[in-house]
Amino acid sequence: MKRIFLGALLTLAAGAVEAGELVVERVIGSEYPGAYKHPASITELDNGDLLIAYYGGGGEYEDDSKVMAMRKGKGAEGWTEPQVIADTPFLGEGNPVVWQAPDGLVWLFYVQRYGDTWSDSRIKAKISEDGAKTWSDSLMLTFDPGTMARGLPIVRHDGKYLLPIYVETGADREKVGADTVSSFLLHDPETRSWTRLGDIESKTGNLQAEAAEVAPDHLIAYCRRGGDYEPTEDGWIVRAESTDGGVTWSKGKNSAFKNPNAAVSFIKLQSGNLLLVYNDNMNERTPLTAALSEDNDATWPHSRNIGTGENTFAYPMAIQAKDGTIHVVYTTDERQTVMVASFDEAWVKGE
Repeated sequence: MKRIFLGALLTLAAGAVEAGELVVERVIGSEYPGAYKHPASITELDNGDLLIAYYGGGGEYEDDSKVMAMRKGKGAEGWTEPQVIADTPFLGEGNPVVWQAPDGLVWLFYVQRYGDTWSDSRIKAKISEDGAKTWSDSLMLTFDPGTMARGLPIVRHDGKYLLPIYVETGADREKVGADTVSSFLLHDPETRSWTRLGDIESKTGNLQAEAAEVAPDHLIAYCRRGGDYEPTEDGWIVRAESTDGGVTWSKGKNSAFKNPNAAVSFIKLQSGNLLLVYNDNMNERTPLTAALSEDNDATWPHSRNIGTGENTFAYPMAIQAKDGTIHVVYTTDERQTVMVASFDEAWVKGE
């Protein structure tokens, strides 16, 4: 596989971040064919490599869109050239999620659009048994119209996986239906079965939930709000809880965090602290902010901006590598550039 270096703002070997520092890397932009590169996901593989996947092509609703992957080897400075890992003839792909499970399988979840809007989509998947070097044929995870993936799976205390999904309704590309709901698929790695769990309902709809298990069977989820993109003074991230492992959920309610109808990332760190990455704005996807809770979501005393200014900083996805480094992938420049920000908890705290 050809390896190229794509103009990092600050170069770094994977994981090489000084304590208390933020390193921002430009991974790929308009210099690579295909104007559209959005949204991106990231995972750390067992060998320490970082893997990014995004869907690219002529635009969000273009049928030439396909899922691309790039790798940064452990200790390397550059990323590999994007390679196609999912491309269905005559249909567009979307929202790839790459994730290595505890058993070593690397999963690719992505969306297949069958109509003019995402309300006509389904979720597909592939697996890799060789560290994302080769991929299986695709399998259908859902058949219900409007089902989509976006967030990283989490592993419950019992070893089963929860994949965040949502059901988008409405035929308007600029508005999400009020009955749009977030949900989860439960995967049993022993039986290889997938089961749909309960929905998170809210007043104006919600989507793209991200969950963390703060105690056995106690989960907290933060979700992107539904609605449209008109100016508002009442746009908030939606929050919900489950006390039965995600089988049922409380009604989604507005949190204290602003949301411009944009994706968020919410993960539990190795320390047990919680990290929320979001756009601290009700109307624009700027700034991109990282916030930290040290008391299981009761308070959020620490926050710092990853990206600021008039640009857009969209669809963050955060992971924590085995060495403790937090990596956040996001897109900017009107969905043409993929970026990675790397830091640790000390940076968020300003230490």
